[in-house]
Amino acid sequence: MQLAMWTYEGPPHVGAMRIATAMEGLHYVLHAPQGDTYADLLFTMIERDTQRPPVTYTTFQARDLGSDTAEIFKQSARDAYERFKPEALLVGASCTAELIQDDPGGLARTLGLPVPVIPVDLPSYQKKENWGAAETLNQLVRAFAVRSDKPVSRLSCNLLGPTALGFRHRDDVTELTNLLGAMGIEVNMVAPLGASPADLARLPEAAFNVVMYPETAGATAQYLKRRFDMPFTTTVPIGVGATRKFIREVADLAGVDPDPLLATELSRLPWYSRSVDSNYLTGKRVFIFADATHAIAAAHIARDELGFKVVGLGTYTRELAREVRQEAESFGLEALITDDHLEVEDAIQAVQPELVLGTQMERHIAKRFGIGCAVISAPMHVQDFPARYSPQMGFEGANVIFDSWVHPLTMGLEEHLLGMFRDDFEFSDEVAPSHLAAEGETRTTSIGTAATAAAADAASWAPDAEKELKKIPFFVRGKARRNTESYAAELGLATITLETLYDAKAHFSR
Repeated sequence: MQLAMWTYEGPPHVGAMRIATAMEGLHYVLHAPQGDTYADLLFTMIERDTQRPPVTYTTFQARDLGSDTAEIFKQSARDAYERFKPEALLVGASCTAELIQDDPGGLARTLGLPVPVIPVDLPSYQKKENWGAAETLNQLVRAFAVRSDKPVSRLSCNLLGPTALGFRHRDDVTELTNLLGAMGIEVNMVAPLGASPADLARLPEAAFNVVMYPETAGATAQYLKRRFDMPFTTTVPIGVGATRKFIREVADLAGVDPDPLLATELSRLPWYSRSVDSNYLTGKRVFIFADATHAIAAAHIARDELGFKVVGLGTYTRELAREVRQEAESFGLEALITDDHLEVEDAIQAVQPELVLGTQMERHIAKRFGIGCAVISAPMHVQDFPARYSPQMGFEGANVIFDSWVHPLTMGLEEHLLGMFRDDFEFSDEVAPSHLAAEGETRTTSIGTAATAAAADAASWAPDAEKELKKIPFFVRGKARRNTESYAAELGLATITLETLYDAKAHFSR
C-alpha cells in the first residue's frame, strides 16, 4: 500500500461501509484494530448523515494479539446482533486485521445467529474502495435475490448503484425516478440506497435494470442478466445529450414512445449554448480527472454541449481504465490513469487549462495554481454535499452542471474589463492587493507560477521589457511571461531585457 497525504480511494472495506450505510436492516461487523474506527467521521461529518453508520468494530489492541482475537470477533458479532437486531449481518476485516487471518465469515457462521451472515472477502492490498463497494453489493444480491413467480411488468425497472458517500447520489435517484415516471415507468426498487436485505429479493420483479454508476453496479447488473435474464442500460444520463440517449434506450426496453418527452426541452443548457453569451465559452481549455463515469460524461458535455476544448482526461478508477482510454483516444488524447495526485498535478501544470473538472484533490491543485475548478466526482469535501437539490443526472442535472462549471470561469466581458483596467490602481496588486490573498502576499493567478518560481527569483525584468510585455494581449500575456522566464533561466540570465523577450518569442515560435 502507498502512504500519501491524499488518496482517491480508501481500502475496500470502506466500500463495504458505503453499501452497509446506504441500506436499511443491514449491520456490518468489521474486524479491525483500534485506529481503524473512522466510519463515523466519514458519514456523519462529510456526508452530513443524521444517523451513525451501522458498523461495529472489534477494536482489538496490540496487547490482544498475544491472546485470542478470534474470540474478540465472535463476541463483537454476538453483541452487534443483540443490540441492533438486523435482518442480516455483513462481516469482514480491515486491511490491518486481514494480516492476522481470523476468517470473520467462518467465525460468524459458527455462532448460529438467527439471521443470514454474508462474509465479504476484500483483498485490501490488491483492491480499493469502489471495487469493495461493487463486490459487497454483488455478494448481497447473490445471497438475497430470488426468481419471482409474479408477472413482470415491462414498465418497471430497478435503479442500481447509488451508495452512501456518493457524489449527489440521492438527488440523482430523485431525478431519474421523476424522469422515468414521465415515461410511465415505475421504479421497482433502488439498490443499495434505502434497500433492506428483504428488498433485494424483489429485484427480479422488475423488467430491466438502470445502471446509474458502473463502478458500483456494473458487476451486479451483469449477474442479474445472467441469472434472471434482466437487461440493463449502458447509457449514464449525465448531460443533455446522454439524457436524451438514455430516454431512447429506456423507451426501447420498456416498449414506450420517447418522442413526447424528447419533444420538450427541459434543460436550459441547450438554450444557453445557442445564445450569444456562449461565444465566451467556446474554446475554453479544460482538464478532466475523476471517477470513470463522471470523467467520460464530463468530457462529452465539455466538448459537445459547451464548446470547450478538452486538453486532459483521466481517472483513478483502474477497473474502468479501458473505457476511459477509448474515450481519450476519441478526443485525440492519451488518458491519464493513476491514483497519484502528484502525477495529476504535473499533468495539469503541463497543459495549462483554464478550467479543471475533478475531485477535491484537483480543487486543491487548481486553487494553488489560481485556476477555476468544479468538483464533479468523489472523493469530495463536505461542501460538495449541498443542502439544496443538486443532481448531476437528467435534465435538471444538466442545469446544475452548467452553473457549476461556468461560475469558476472568467467570462468575456469580465476579461475585457480586466484587460482595459489592469493598470488602474484599484486593480494593482502592488497598490491594492486582492482580498483573496493573505496579508502581505500577492495573489497569483497563473498556473505557471509554481513552475517558474525559480526562474522569477533568478531573473528580474528590465523596465522596457516589462512595458513591452504589457502590450501583449492579456489572454496570452501570462504564457509569454512564463516562456520568457523559462528561456532566461535556461540561459542563466540575471535580467530579462527587451532583447531577451524577442529572443524568447523567436525561440518558442519555431
